[in-house]
Amino acid sequence: MKHRSLEIIRDEHSSLAAMLQSMRMLVARGPRDNPKNFFDVLRAMLFYIDEFPERLHHPKETELLFPRVLKAVPELGVAVARLDRDHEYTEKAVRDIQHLLLGWELLGESRRETFTDAFDRYVNLYLAHMQLEEKEVLPAAEKHLTEEDWQAVDAAFEKNCDPLTGKFKPEPMYDRLFTRIVQNAPAPIGLGQG
Repeated sequence: MKHRSLEIIRDEHSSLAAMLQSMRMLVARGPRDNPKNFFDVLRAMLFYIDEFPERLHHPKETELLFPRVLKAVPELGVAVARLDRDHEYTEKAVRDIQHLLLGWELLGESRRETFTDAFDRYVNLYLAHMQLEEKEVLPAAEKHLTEEDWQAVDAAFEKNCDPLTGKFKPEPMYDRLFTRIVQNAPAPIGLGQG
């Protein structure tokens, strides 16, 4: 049986990986001759990560999915503990990176390397995190969770409606955010050149 939450989780992982790839390309190119756009779009992308994956996606995994998987497959304890630690790290790290970006923008090139080092660590951890979930936790969930488990997990994830998956319109309060990202971020997320 196909479970809606697995599709949502994978869609959200895919859109986040594309976002991180776009950000990585943007950071590698740097501000060039348009620093205002560069810093604006990076700030918007980091804000998106804080608003959607950090506040909607991760809590549902940590509070609903992971405990059920752990109960059904206790041998995944090390993996689940790592994923939970990653969630704690990324929630704080995205805000720290926003602060480092502001430092680079306002204080200049002397702050660039500090930002890029922290950003690279963050992206690498995030990509490894999603890979671990998709290789170990999601297949175990698919195989071992009960129908009752799936009802609770599906109901929670169906409320996410992340517009960057391409399947939902943004809520009106997020229109400006998503317009800024899509119009100014480089592909694969946006239409801009960065």
